[in-house]
Amino acid sequence: MSRVIDSILSRLPFHYGWFIAFTGMLSILACLGFARFVLGMILPSMSEALRLDYVEMGLLGTGNFFGYLIAVLFAGRFIALFGARVSIFAGLTLAWVSMLLLGFSSSLAILVFLFALTGIGSGITNVSVMGLVSRWFERDKRGRASGFIVIGSGFALIISGWFVPIINSNYLQEGWRVNWWLSALIVFVVSIINLITVRNSPEEMSLRPIGCSTTKEDGPLLDLRSSLYTRGIALHLGIIYLLFGFSYVIYITFAVTAFVNEYGFPESVAGKFWSLIGLLSLFSGPVFGSLSDRFGRGRGLMIVFFIQMLAYGLAATGMNGMPLYLSVLFFGITGWAIPSIMAAAAGDYFGPVRAPAAFGYITFIFGIGQITGPIAAGMVADVTGGFSSSFAMASAAAAIAIVLSSFLKRPEAYSG
Repeated sequence: MSRVIDSILSRLPFHYGWFIAFTGMLSILACLGFARFVLGMILPSMSEALRLDYVEMGLLGTGNFFGYLIAVLFAGRFIALFGARVSIFAGLTLAWVSMLLLGFSSSLAILVFLFALTGIGSGITNVSVMGLVSRWFERDKRGRASGFIVIGSGFALIISGWFVPIINSNYLQEGWRVNWWLSALIVFVVSIINLITVRNSPEEMSLRPIGCSTTKEDGPLLDLRSSLYTRGIALHLGIIYLLFGFSYVIYITFAVTAFVNEYGFPESVAGKFWSLIGLLSLFSGPVFGSLSDRFGRGRGLMIVFFIQMLAYGLAATGMNGMPLYLSVLFFGITGWAIPSIMAAAAGDYFGPVRAPAAFGYITFIFGIGQITGPIAAGMVADVTGGFSSSFAMASAAAAIAIVLSSFLKRPEAYSG
């Protein structure tokens, strides 16, 4: 059966690496878009039905990110043992099963536990998918490829911003449950597509990676334990990624809740804002990923963090009208740019073989930011009565990330 499928897939009129990028985009749509970010859209109706306060809402997000953090600890080794194809299928399967069970639960403790399992599935899938970029693409194409992959999250926001309010209006108090079940079904379908079509490397199909290899990528930087320079750059990248995790997750988790509870928008209108963020974000990965290919990862990161700093700062003003619209615009156009640049950077600094392990390492540090972001924002919102101060925290984190990104050197500077 696999030979028949390979025979069909080998006849595509383009390099199979781009099909890998397409399936990667579907995987991100599933493991991040519907297994994580859809929470932001479902949360207002879910919290109303279950009578959750801001801290409890933050706990849900933190549970998911805690699971994600656990996953990236062993994701690199798991991928090394079983390959990316099996790892992606396993991660998505864990995600959709736990999401299905979410729709049957009412206890906060059980919901947090199940959403943590969803986070584990998301983490395994994400690290596996982004690691494939370094296998199938050379350095000069990695930013563009990873940028294309991460737009899956944007498509998920567009779709969920449309269907979540419709489901809620038809099923009322039970709408949030149906939304989890529908999201689980989407993740299930994507898991099957990946199992059938993903291949671990170009060599499996007698192909070479896409792009021109202009630099040697199998030197000492491959090993995370090989030198202080290597550990230094991995930690440097990780802290920058942590600041992104802390800041973006505050916005993505609580933006719709703020639109509904503080700005007074109906859920349907908030859903349109959510979909608009998703639509704008479709360009974020390819545009800024390609920009980092040309001008360097550090400069690309600085530009993105500056725009996101403005987005969070405008949301922190608490002002309706133009500041709010600009906030949505600025976050949307940069939404998934940082993950695409980080995935490309892992391949640049550590080479294609150890890129998944390196990306897992920096994603582990990133996960710490994701865990602390929702609970910190929820606690601040409970104390202040709103999310303005929480968004201000996110803006400050992005400002620090700009400074740290300015010290990031090109890979050649570390190989000495």
